[in-house]
Amino acid sequence: MAAVKSQPTRILVVGGGYVGMYTALKLQAKLRASEASVTVVDPQPHMTYQPFLPEAAAGSIEPRHVVVPLRRVLKRCHVLTGRVTEINHADKRATVASPTGDLESVAYDVLVVALGSVARTLPIPGLAERGISFKTVGEAIYLRNHVLSRMDLASTTDDPELRKKLLTFVVIGGGYAGIEALAELEDMARYATRYYRNVKPEDMNWVLVEAAGRVMPEVSPKMGVYTVETLEERGIKCFLDTRVESMVDGHVVLSDGTEFDAETIVWTAGVKANPVLEQTDLPRDARGRVRCTASLQVEGMPDAWAAGDNAAVPDLSQTEQDPNATCSPSAQHAVRQAMRLSANILASLRGKPLKPYRHKYAGSVASLGLYKGVADVMGIKLKGFPAWFLHRTYHVSRMPTFNRKFRVVIDWTLALVFRREVVSLGQINDPKAEFARATAS
Repeated sequence: MAAVKSQPTRILVVGGGYVGMYTALKLQAKLRASEASVTVVDPQPHMTYQPFLPEAAAGSIEPRHVVVPLRRVLKRCHVLTGRVTEINHADKRATVASPTGDLESVAYDVLVVALGSVARTLPIPGLAERGISFKTVGEAIYLRNHVLSRMDLASTTDDPELRKKLLTFVVIGGGYAGIEALAELEDMARYATRYYRNVKPEDMNWVLVEAAGRVMPEVSPKMGVYTVETLEERGIKCFLDTRVESMVDGHVVLSDGTEFDAETIVWTAGVKANPVLEQTDLPRDARGRVRCTASLQVEGMPDAWAAGDNAAVPDLSQTEQDPNATCSPSAQHAVRQAMRLSANILASLRGKPLKPYRHKYAGSVASLGLYKGVADVMGIKLKGFPAWFLHRTYHVSRMPTFNRKFRVVIDWTLALVFRREVVSLGQINDPKAEFARATAS
């Protein structure tokens, strides 16, 4: 009598960001036929390469080119567009809410938690109403249109107080996201002033607020000081060791007593683990992240795995100094952990030993606007154009798929030949407004 063929192992990847997409991509390339099936669930049908969001917001890269369509690259995987609302690992089932609100229960054998992070907010009056986050391509497009539309309004008003408020732009948070967003947007707005007769660069008021005593803690203190000095040379006001106390109706109050009005307030003050993890039976640490071993398995659960921003992964490069050290939330860790995670899942399926995630810190790079940057790589510190070029080279090398790499390089090449497009497409924020007015009349 012929043996009954066992069913393929069902692998559920929750999240289609860095970790989710890279893990699924590796698995679909390495899994043997009928060895396992891979299902990826994410609210968006694409993965966003977040390091390029500042350039997308500034118009250096077409926004569609910083996202990777999941169904296009994960051809051997089942992609579900939906939001996981609950995970019951004891029963090995996840509840998925579709865009229409319908609930579906998805069974699995192996779980990969790659939910990533969300913006970390604080109970600051006015933040929910006035703050603009900067984690998605939609927010990048909105912010670009918002900044340019404020300049449009400022050029058409005779009210000096309103004009000053419209031309005041605040970024809260001095990490990589905040610094790069601030630098790229200021660079774009400065360029755009050539098309306005009554808006000059000196009319704009760009402000950075950081609660810590330095910016970009990933680079050396010296490079952090250089970054602040470079921003201040461009007229950007940097408030360090300063907190935002209130921003009700756009009236910003800082902890040092400074007060001013602003129409644009960008919030990039850190991230926290996705709150969906609260609706799971997975072990979590004090910061809400899934507790993992160095091999990226969830503690006490050999058939559950996690990596990226939502995972507390031991940092083996730091455990001698701090036994409780965990990897920081960064794209650099996410991409590397995804490679180790997929390899360990394959090893687990095939009864082979697992390997720990161990990384060697290579350094950090950041863009400070067109042709300007800062880098701290392998002990070598670079500034200006060399750092900016290294930043672009590194990130385009990490951009998934040749298709997207090529499109990004073409965007950069065309930007060298043609001028930037600095026009607000504010109608996309409310595309039915004109039709609504037409039907009302």
